[in-house]
Amino acid sequence: MSPLSLRTLNRTYLDRQLLLDRAGLSPLDAVRHLMGLQGQEPDAPYVGLWARLADFRHDGLTALLHDRSAVRAKLQRNTQHLVDAQDFRTLHPLLAPVLGKARQGAFGRAIQGLDTDDLVRAGRELMSGDGLTRPQLGRALAARFPGRDSLALAYAVQSLVAHVHPPPSGVWGRRGATPLVLAEEWLGGPMARRPRIDEVILRYLAAYGPAAVRDIQAWCGLTRLREVVDGMRSRLRVYHDAAGRELFDVPGAALADPDRPAPVRFLPRFDNLVLGHADRTRVIDDEDRRRVIIGSEVSPVFLVDGFVRGIWSWRDGTVEVTPFRPLAPDEAAAVREEAGGLLGFLRGPDGTGATGRRATAATGAVLIG
Repeated sequence: MSPLSLRTLNRTYLDRQLLLDRAGLSPLDAVRHLMGLQGQEPDAPYVGLWARLADFRHDGLTALLHDRSAVRAKLQRNTQHLVDAQDFRTLHPLLAPVLGKARQGAFGRAIQGLDTDDLVRAGRELMSGDGLTRPQLGRALAARFPGRDSLALAYAVQSLVAHVHPPPSGVWGRRGATPLVLAEEWLGGPMARRPRIDEVILRYLAAYGPAAVRDIQAWCGLTRLREVVDGMRSRLRVYHDAAGRELFDVPGAALADPDRPAPVRFLPRFDNLVLGHADRTRVIDDEDRRRVIIGSEVSPVFLVDGFVRGIWSWRDGTVEVTPFRPLAPDEAAAVREEAGGLLGFLRGPDGTGATGRRATAATGAVLIG
């Protein structure tokens, strides 16, 4: 079989990320398909779903948070995600080694010598019921473990105890303190006892494949998955890219036509599309990646012909578009049209933007730099 071209990988990835045609899925089905949406920025999942779904409205996601069908919590790569509640029960115990890195890393020395079981019991007791914010949790823990740094104690408990951030955390346009509540209490059930990594890998490939082992590892934060994937070979389709790297996929999953048109799309900060692989060249070249990903920050991007072409921002009612290279006239027209739709969405259902400030017709605009 011929190697998969870059454009084949690009169009296939866009298709599976629901970015070639806006899908008719419900918000919950989309969140399930994508195995969660990056949620460091509370409003980002809303913009991510707007880019992917037909007729998506803000309250479609807000309702999921309030009825506990979806939750916001730390998961893949120890970062905030908005994820289906049932998936959280599987992903949290599976990713426990990744989530525990905070305790072993920056705050390891600060809690050295403490009995982990005692710390977990105290944390669970304190977060039970209405829950606490991180500063409140830290102060309460410091009272029980005198002489220890309160922030280190709070972070350690967060890394050890399954918890979620209930609304209004994660709700469109809401800012403020982020509460921590016990996941089992919020969801009304326990975490999965024996999560299946192979099932998670199959679902990852359905939304992100074809992908290499190191791509799977970059997405979830787990390591040493080569043996797991090798054990799944009889259940996988195997391809190679132009560089000869081995790529795995779900059997029967279609590859997209490399010549299929790809519409302009605007994506939020930290979007899955940019962070879903170790090798990100299927959507962004290395030079542009260095402009988009700076330290721990990932800028909001827009796509032209399927690839990242620049970044954008939302300030004072204006969508400011900054291309990395000049846009052709037809490209500029398509960018302006899609940015106009984004502008309407960012104003929100009540005419206020994500910051809660009302965007007026006088200030609402699209500016292409």
